[in-house]
Amino acid sequence: MRNSPSSHRSAEAVLTRAWQHRGVLACLLWPLSLLFGALSALRRALFALGLKRAERLPVPVVVVGNVFVGGTGKTPFVIWLVEALRAAGHVPGVISRGHGGDHVENGSAREVAVDATAAEVGDEPLLIARRTGVPLVVGRRRAEAGRALLRAHPEVDVIVSDDGLQHYALARDVEIVLSDTRGAGNGWLLPAGPLREPMSRSRDFSVINVPTGTAASGEDYAMRLEPGLAWQLARPEAQCPMMELGQGGKTLAAAAGIGHPGRFFATLRAQGLQCSEYPLPDHHDFTDNPFAAIRADVILITEKDAVKCMAIEAIQNDPRIWVVPVTARIDGALAEHIVEKLRERPTA
Repeated sequence: MRNSPSSHRSAEAVLTRAWQHRGVLACLLWPLSLLFGALSALRRALFALGLKRAERLPVPVVVVGNVFVGGTGKTPFVIWLVEALRAAGHVPGVISRGHGGDHVENGSAREVAVDATAAEVGDEPLLIARRTGVPLVVGRRRAEAGRALLRAHPEVDVIVSDDGLQHYALARDVEIVLSDTRGAGNGWLLPAGPLREPMSRSRDFSVINVPTGTAASGEDYAMRLEPGLAWQLARPEAQCPMMELGQGGKTLAAAAGIGHPGRFFATLRAQGLQCSEYPLPDHHDFTDNPFAAIRADVILITEKDAVKCMAIEAIQNDPRIWVVPVTARIDGALAEHIVEKLRERPTA
């Protein structure tokens, strides 16, 4: 029997709470986190010592990832980075694992077409491809995906790897680690805490996703996600400022199947909207149509969820559903520093 979405939400909620403190559950899981850390350190050492080989592609590779489990804003950051590289004169391409796509099961690399479905290629790659138009290949093995991308698009001169920080089999020239205001949680590794690796792991640049009006600390670059005009799922050409959606006494709801739904809800509150909130598991497939049970005049969802909802007949024509796009704004001269780092790579 398949687990229900509510059971997934309950399990996630329990772990999320446990990961913020060193309470009873976290302490019970702590011995397992020691084993996880030892195995991860061994794997890193094998690559560092050359006992396992990291494949280097013929063009520079920029890896964007996180240490903290769950959403930290990687997708909007990758979209920002692609546009920044274009503005600097580069021809970027993107590779991604493509969580939930069919290719994950058969292990093959696949180029993402803008008319593909999230079930085929994953929700995040599909959103990136539609927003940027860059060549994008998904594959369980990042190096294979990179080779496939370059064979199909030899004009690409830099590859952005979406969420491949712990995929050491692919050599990289720049590492960018994203985090948010949750910091390190309780500071422990999985499963006792929310960390895939210690927060102290090396990287080239650190970016922290912060609310509007908040500054980043230390050497971190601050990223803020700014909402744009909302658009109607049933008629994407229909757009309006979010504040107009609540006018006339309309009741509002918000649903999000992303890594950190609370951030989406906070964004709506910052815009002055009061919504009933419906957090869903990350990468929720929406085949259960959670909107059918929601009693509201307007339902706000994320772009990442929209790429799946547009392919579901029971949802795609629901006039109540409006999509809230966000655009990443980055402090400082991060783009210039990334380009400078890429120039340091020796030519083949």
